[in-house]
Amino acid sequence: MTRSELEWSAEEMRALGYAMVDAVVARHAGLRDAAPWRGGDREELEALFREPCPETGRDPHAVLARAVEEILPRAGRIDHPRFMAFVPASPVWPAVVADWLATGFNIFQGTWLGGAGPSQIELVVLEWFRVWLGMPEGAGGLFTSGGSAANLTAVVAARSRAAERGGRPGFRVYLSDQAHSSVPRALRIAGVPDDAVRLIPVDESLRMQADVLEGAMRRDRRQGLLPGLVVANGGATNTGIVDPLEELGRVARDFGAWFHVDAAYGGFAVLAPRGARLLAGIGEADSITLDPHKWLFQPYEAGCLLVRDTDDLTRAFRVSAEYLQDTELGLEHVNFGDRGLQLSRSFRALKVWMTLQVHGRKALAQAVEDGLLLADHAAARVAAEPTLRILGEPSLSIVCFHALPPDGERTPESTDRFNQGIQERIVAEGTAMISSTRIHGRFALRLCILNHRTTKEDVDAVLDRIVELARERC
Repeated sequence: MTRSELEWSAEEMRALGYAMVDAVVARHAGLRDAAPWRGGDREELEALFREPCPETGRDPHAVLARAVEEILPRAGRIDHPRFMAFVPASPVWPAVVADWLATGFNIFQGTWLGGAGPSQIELVVLEWFRVWLGMPEGAGGLFTSGGSAANLTAVVAARSRAAERGGRPGFRVYLSDQAHSSVPRALRIAGVPDDAVRLIPVDESLRMQADVLEGAMRRDRRQGLLPGLVVANGGATNTGIVDPLEELGRVARDFGAWFHVDAAYGGFAVLAPRGARLLAGIGEADSITLDPHKWLFQPYEAGCLLVRDTDDLTRAFRVSAEYLQDTELGLEHVNFGDRGLQLSRSFRALKVWMTLQVHGRKALAQAVEDGLLLADHAAARVAAEPTLRILGEPSLSIVCFHALPPDGERTPESTDRFNQGIQERIVAEGTAMISSTRIHGRFALRLCILNHRTTKEDVDAVLDRIVELARERC
C-alpha cells in the first residue's frame, strides 16, 4: 500500500516534535532577557510574508525555523514578567504540555460519546471551581474559548429563561459603563436592542450603585417591562474594581432577574483571603464568567461559565439532530455541546486539571496572593512619589496613575499628552509593556500585575523608569 504524502513516520514526527519542544523551552528559559513587546507594521509584515500558497511542500524544519524566528517573535510576550498591559496571561509549564497533549490526541469533546474521559475531567474541574466560588451543589457549566464567549452564553441563557416566563418582549438588561466590552457585544449578538439596556451610574470608586439599580428596575417594572438581567463586575478589566456583589445580587433576586457576575479577570482572586473578601456574595450569582487563562496561569484559550442551574443552559442551547442520535446516552452523560455555542470543542479542561495535579491549589493561591501584594507595593510607591499621582482606588492587582508634568503645564490636555509620551517611550525602549486607560475622563497609565514570574524588582524597575522619564521631560 502506498503511503499518503500527508502521513509521517514515527521518526519524522519525533524529529520535528523535539525541535518544536526545544524552541518553546528556549523561549520560556530566555523570556526575562527578551523585550516584553515586539510588533511590526503592516507594510513590513506584508513584505516578509505575502506570497502565493506553495504548490509543493518545503522542508518542515525550515518551515518551523521560519515560524520560530520570524513570525512568533513579532507579538507581545504576554507572559513576560514586565508585561503589565491589559490583562496578561502567564501559563505554567504543565498547562502548556497539556495543550500539546489535547491537540496531539485530537480530542473532540462536544459529546460524551466523542470524549468520555475528557468530559468527566471537565466536570471534575468545574466542580473544583464551584466549590472555590461558593456556588450551591448542582451548579456547573462549561469551558469556553474565553470570557467573551462565556458572557455571550450567559446572556443567551438569561434571555431564554425570561422568554420561557413570557417576558422576552420587555426584557431589560442592567450594567455599568465599567462592564467589559464583550458584554454589550454579547447583547448585540443576542439581539437585545440598545433601548433595552440600562447603564447604571457608578459611584466615585467606579462601582455600580445598588440603590440606583433598584430604582431603575422599579421604574421598568411599573411600565410593564421585565427586569431580566443584571451584569456586575467581579474585577473590572479597566481598574480591577469589584462591584458590591451581595447588594446587587439581593436587588436582582428581589426582581426575579438573572444575576451575572463577569469575573473573567478577578474571579480566581477568591483563592487568596483578601480576594475572597472582596468577592463576597459571588456564589449567589446565577452565572459567573471566569478566565483560567488569566489568574489561573493557563495558556490561551481557557474561559469558563458557571451557572446555578445547568438546565438553563441545555434549555437555551440544546438542539436535536438525527445525525447525533447515537450521542444520546442519558442525562448523566453530559454532552457539553448542549450547554453552549460549540459542538466542536477542544479539551480545554485538561490543562487546568494537570496544573492543579502537578502544583496543587495552595501554590496557585500563593501566586494570586503575591500578585495582590505586588500591586499594593506599586500603589504605595506611586503614592509616595511626588511626580506620580494615583487615579482611582487601586483594586485587586490593577493600579492606575499618571505622572505630573511641570507646574505650568498641568492642564488636562497637556497632562494627557505628557503621560502618553511616557507610555510610548517605556514600550518602545523595551523596559516594559504597559497600557493606558481613562479614569473619570483622565488619561491613566495602568499596571496589571498578574504574572507568577513578576517580582518586586520588576515593579520597581518599571516605576523607577517612569519617574526618570517624567523628570527628564520636566
